[in-house]
Parts: sequence; structure tokens; C-alpha cells
Amino acid sequence: MTQQTDGPTDRSTPLSATEWIAQFAQALGIDPPDAAAVEQLLDLAGVAAHASERVAAPIACYLVGRAGADLETAMRAAHEVADR
Repeated sequence: MTQQTDGPTDRSTPLSATEWIAQFAQALGIDPPDAAAVEQLLDLAGVAAHASERVAAPIACYLVGRAGADLETAMRAAHEVADR
């Protein structure tokens, strides 16, 4: 049985996280986050994962984007929820 994919999956060298994020951002038609934003997102994901289950980390970052919230506001909200 042949498995179908939506694109090439055979890479001799996998993309770095920075490369993948840049290419994903380009595919979405937006600029990739700068290094400071990446650090803030990782910190936010850490708060969510440690206060709940690991699955909360990517969903928290998704919710920040959906809300259009700035990362400082999002981090305050994450700490408020974590401290309840």
C-alpha cells in the first residue's frame, strides 16, 4: 500500500526551527517572529504547559494569535490563570 502525502517528505537534512518557522510564515503571507517574540512565545508556552498539560502550550499560543493580543498582555493573563 502506498502512502500519499501532500508534498515532499524525504529531506536529506531537516529544516532548523528557524528555517521552518520562516517558511511557514511565508506560506501564511506574514513575517516570521523576531528572536524576542520567539523567546516570549516559548516562555508563554512554558507557563501553559507547567500549569496544566503539555497540550496547553501550543493552544495558548494559538489563542494569543486569535485574540490579536500582544505577548506582554498574554503573559500576564497566562500567569493569572496559572496562579488561580
